[in-house]
Amino acid sequence: MKPYEEWIDRAISAFDIASVKVSENVYYEDLCAYAQQAAEKAIKGLLVYYGEKPAHTHNLRLLLDDLKKYTDIDEKVKEARHLTKYANQTKYPGDYIDVPEEEYKRALKIAENCIDWVEKKIEENKENSYDVE
Repeated sequence: MKPYEEWIDRAISAFDIASVKVSENVYYEDLCAYAQQAAEKAIKGLLVYYGEKPAHTHNLRLLLDDLKKYTDIDEKVKEARHLTKYANQTKYPGDYIDVPEEEYKRALKIAENCIDWVEKKIEENKENSYDVE
């Protein structure tokens, strides 16, 4: 498995976890943190595909800015910047407003859009020299 494929696999894993609310004891905030991780890992996977070493950050705005060097960013994917707050702010108890179900569903859709877009970009560029061993 190529390094970028490992990132994409981990993105899909995080998305699958984010998609399942197994009980009433599971906070939407926690599921949103997994949605953020799914988007982050997908974007980092595409950066790795392009030969870039992704920054050690959870800030999706910064990662998307890095990606602009290689491709135009779909408008739906740009929305991922809104997920950054779930990386730390809502992950632990503290001063924040509980995440309602509709906000969770939006976070999940954004993560799904990121994964789909990244997979499409890689498929479109299979003939490119970016896909290195």
